Amino acid sequence: MRRLLLLCLATALVGLSGCAYRLGPSNGENAGTRSIQVNPFQNKTPEPRLIEAVSFALRRQLQQDGTYSLDTHNEGDIVLSGTIVSYERRSLSFQSRDVLTPRDYRLTITAHVTARDRISGKLLLDREITGHSDIRIGADLASAERQALPIVAADLARNATALLVDGTW
Repeated sequence: MRRLLLLCLATALVGLSGCAYRLGPSNGENAGTRSIQVNPFQNKTPEPRLIEAVSFALRRQLQQDGTYSLDTHNEGDIVLSGTIVSYERRSLSFQSRDVLTPRDYRLTITAHVTARDRISGKLLLDREITGHSDIRIGADLASAERQALPIVAADLARNATALLVDGTW
C-alpha cells in the first residue's frame, strides 16, 4: 500500500512539473502598463468600408488581449498605423453543373502595418499582415461579402495583435 502511494505521488510530481502555464501577457510586460494608439488606416484599394472594419477589429482585439491599454487621446506609448494594400476575392470551388460560376470564395485583406514607439521613434513592427475567410455565395455575392468583411478584418487584427504582443523588441 505504501509503495502504491509513493508511486502515485511520484507520478503526480512528474506530471505537475511540466505544467508551467503563466497568466498574463506573453512578452514579459505587465498587462496595461503601456498604451497603444490605433490611427485610421489608409485604403489603397477600390473597395469601400475596409478602413472602418479593420480599425474596429484592431481596437477590439487589442482590448480583448489586454497586454496594452487602448489610448484614444493621441498619447499612446505605441502608435499603430497602416495601409490596406489589397483586397482579393479568389474562387475556391465552382457549381457542380457550371464550371464557370464560383460557389465558394476566399476573401483576403493585406495591410502594411507599422508600430512605432512614440518617444524614441523606434520602429517596432513593419510588415505586411493578411487576414482571410472563406465564404459561400448564397443568392447575392455583395451581401455575402458584406457579412464576411468583419470576419476577415478580425482575422487580420488577430494576426497583427499576435505580432505586437509577442514581438521581440
